[in-house]
Amino acid sequence: MVRELVMPKLGLTMTEGVLAEWRVSPGQPFRSGDVLLVVETDKIASEVEADSDGVLIETTIPAGETVAVGTPIARWSADGAGAAPAPQAAEAPAAKPSPTPVAANTRPLPAPVRANGERILSTPLARRRAEGLGVDLGTVTGSGPRGRIKVADVEAAAQTRPAFQSASQPAPQPEPQAPKIETPAGERSKPTTLQATVARRLTAAKRDVPHFYLAAEAEVTELAALRDRLNADTESGLPRISMTHLVLAAVGRALVAMPEMDRVWDDEPPGGVILALGRGDIGMAVDTPRGLVAPVLRGAATLPLDRLAAEAASLTRRARDGRLTEEDFQGGAVTVSNAGMHNVTYMTSIINPGQSSILGVGSVRSVFRPDDAGAPVLKRELGLVLSADHRLFDGVTALAFLNRIIAGLERPLRLLRAP
Repeated sequence: MVRELVMPKLGLTMTEGVLAEWRVSPGQPFRSGDVLLVVETDKIASEVEADSDGVLIETTIPAGETVAVGTPIARWSADGAGAAPAPQAAEAPAAKPSPTPVAANTRPLPAPVRANGERILSTPLARRRAEGLGVDLGTVTGSGPRGRIKVADVEAAAQTRPAFQSASQPAPQPEPQAPKIETPAGERSKPTTLQATVARRLTAAKRDVPHFYLAAEAEVTELAALRDRLNADTESGLPRISMTHLVLAAVGRALVAMPEMDRVWDDEPPGGVILALGRGDIGMAVDTPRGLVAPVLRGAATLPLDRLAAEAASLTRRARDGRLTEEDFQGGAVTVSNAGMHNVTYMTSIINPGQSSILGVGSVRSVFRPDDAGAPVLKRELGLVLSADHRLFDGVTALAFLNRIIAGLERPLRLLRAP
């Protein structure tokens, strides 16, 4: 029995995704649990696994296309019925057209990109129309969601913008070219889908979000002692407490005290809008074999410390096992990124797209500070850098938030109380 494979819905808010990569070729059998394809959204690149054994008959959508949820993208069979011909027959030159050829005016075109490598959002029909009219999609302003170019945009551009040079027109004389700069020698490799997704999103965030930064230190001698005492009770069955868990708790308590920090800027409406989240979700940067990801810990601001530690540990395991979903990246106004285990004093981080701040956490340092009498006293300090969105916060508000976090770290018994 031949069945259709459709673009999966990987999250409640997902309406479309980029079919980034096919992992199985037509005619190739697969087993339950094998990765069939990679789907990329604005949040994450997800591997889609087969839920049963079968054979992929054909793919109807090529890699690189943006596809609506529920759209058929391939055909497969559980018993191999309708499978493609044997490889040797498929490789032989075709003597005549296939009995079911794809019409020339309906063939899918690869997703276009700008000179800087940024993908141009456009519908497949708009790309075909642009090719027929000789319109450069890089010059077209899209009217669809997130600036997606539609057919009407292409046709309007054809009336008002210069098309590509026609073969019947004389070729313009080439302008003098600057001397070519040789690129450094070295091995080149294509980034993984996750690497490309992260690179594109962080580039957009750094370009479009007006960052400002506040740096300070927290004295954490008592915090480290509290952590050690909590972890010394090995018979309680409670999860081990890490410095990251304590920082997450301090950020959560600060969010409860300052709910105005639980807001984000939404660019989608003309002129933008401020969205108050009010759920106390906090992102948590996790280093995984596939790269750095920042899933969201739900309701972290109001979780007791032991439960926060347990849920953070579970989220970390799923991240490192590659089992996160798009829903794990939804929401949250602030992320905690702790690089203290890598011997760094301060870390100035880029705000995650869709959020409004990120706290970079450095290593605990032993330093001498003068006491009230001017005598040197050994302190243990934690370097913190808060990156904030200047469209939402001024320096005074963001500094008040950072100081509340520091107060929680320096008086850690408060972190044991229910928020």
